[in-house]
Amino acid sequence: MLHHFCGMLFCSPLLTAVLQHSRRVTRSMEKRKRNTDLLIRLLQEILEADEIEHALSGSMELLAKALRCEIGVQWLLDRRTGRIVPQFTNGPIDLSNMSAEPGADIESHVIGTGEQIVLEEMVPDERFTGSLLEDCGCKVENMICVPLGNLTEVAGCLQMVNKKDSTPFTEENVRLCTRVAAVIGLTAEEKGLEVHAGDIKEVLISARDIVKEYPSGDSVLRVLKGISLDIYKGELLVILGESGCGKSTLVNIIAGMDSLTDGTLLIEGEDYSHPTDDQLTAYRREYVGFVFQSYNLMPNLTALENVQFIADIVPEPMSAEEAIAKVGLTDRANNYPSALSGGQQQRVSIARAIVKQPKIVFADEPTAALDYQTSIEVLQVFEDIVRSRGTTVVMITHNPEIAKMADRVIRLRSGVVGSVKLNIQPARAADLVW
Repeated sequence: MLHHFCGMLFCSPLLTAVLQHSRRVTRSMEKRKRNTDLLIRLLQEILEADEIEHALSGSMELLAKALRCEIGVQWLLDRRTGRIVPQFTNGPIDLSNMSAEPGADIESHVIGTGEQIVLEEMVPDERFTGSLLEDCGCKVENMICVPLGNLTEVAGCLQMVNKKDSTPFTEENVRLCTRVAAVIGLTAEEKGLEVHAGDIKEVLISARDIVKEYPSGDSVLRVLKGISLDIYKGELLVILGESGCGKSTLVNIIAGMDSLTDGTLLIEGEDYSHPTDDQLTAYRREYVGFVFQSYNLMPNLTALENVQFIADIVPEPMSAEEAIAKVGLTDRANNYPSALSGGQQQRVSIARAIVKQPKIVFADEPTAALDYQTSIEVLQVFEDIVRSRGTTVVMITHNPEIAKMADRVIRLRSGVVGSVKLNIQPARAADLVW
């Protein structure tokens, strides 16, 4: 009898409904716990970081990863001008030379009204004409945009765009974004973060949809998978990324030491996508300077002679003595490389790069072989090149601490742009610690 009753119970629609409800409740509790755990991690990221900008960008990366979004943008308001600036972008688009007047776009609407916007598809809406992201060529499919502010005013907005699995954003996603935005806004106010939109920067080099492939057996290895970015005059740009992500390949293409497979490369508006040999020779000799991890000094020449050798092959160099002085090695000018420390040899290689008075200097892991104190001394030289001479420096590094001194940081991931960050308050090289 009991066996028959139990059989009926387990086959009943009521029990099936109870079990289904129980599973839904369990999943809901698990999801809430995951979101709570994530919020705690975000709070830790913000509270434990030494620099407010690093804390805010780190929290944005965690949020975009948790929501599985293609793009996350943190827009901040410049109160002096009323313009909004994309301080951090997680995803493959570069918005870093963009600032926008208040207008009829979604981002301005959220900042102006304090109202959150959740869109499942970009349909016409009388409140706004569209998104700033669309103006930059980004196809927006769904979006969360929530105000980022303190207790009394809106300081910007936090925007999550395009779920990778094409599913809609949930109410729980929106609540999580709202809570994170509140924490970011309060923290920015407490730390006194001031945003300055600044002037539109002049583009020196423009790369669009850069692809690089190498033959690999019967197939090809795609190292760069469609990278688009601009490099600006007078900036210190750091390119971060793990080994094999494409950092050196990208810089070699931009510096004229490798060719692209597909895409467009413009140097001050001139097309260098497929340059002639004469164009490449003139570009490498007169336009760019190189600093590598290995110093590549000629051992039979003194420090001054190493620099003079380069000065003799370019049209309008500074004097070799001036270049040596700028890296602080006047008293070692007549020493051979074997009599110089690693840091001193690297400074000679920097002097050799700047003696041509190039418009841009490329530095590939220039401190990788140096100890901490020597690294700081070398980084101070790069800092001076940018700040006092207005030379553009593009530096590859795997050290995120060095990125804090940059004007802008681009992180590559597996051959694509993973994130772009503006350092509103770049650190001094002397203040870096690792």
